[in-house]
Amino acid sequence: MPADYNGRWEMVKNDKFEDIMKALDIDFATRKIAAHLTQTKVIMQDGDRFETKTLSTFRNYEVNFTVGEEFEEYTKGLDNRTVKTLVTWDGDKLVCVQKGEKPNRGWKHWIEGDLLHLEITVGDKICLQVFKKKE
Repeated sequence: MPADYNGRWEMVKNDKFEDIMKALDIDFATRKIAAHLTQTKVIMQDGDRFETKTLSTFRNYEVNFTVGEEFEEYTKGLDNRTVKTLVTWDGDKLVCVQKGEKPNRGWKHWIEGDLLHLEITVGDKICLQVFKKKE
């Protein structure tokens, strides 16, 4: 059985997020607001089926997926692009590849203790976010 990602996770670290937003061509004003937000992730996992919500006072984002099944994702409220998304397991890590306009786009999630790590990649830019489990 893979790792259990269920729960509510509160952001405690957000390194180089603005670099990712620049790589996605997100406008200056939005970048300045988003860089100062604290996000909460709510994850409901049933085996390989995930329902995820990223919540903040500025914007919320929801994406649901099944590991191993590619789907079309519209990144509404983020960079408003359509990408082909595939999430797979690499041991206990969730690895996402997003094919579209921007090269080398995706993310990795993994858990260490009560911390959820998120590494976001766009091109040659990498952001590391860390969330602490609240429930």
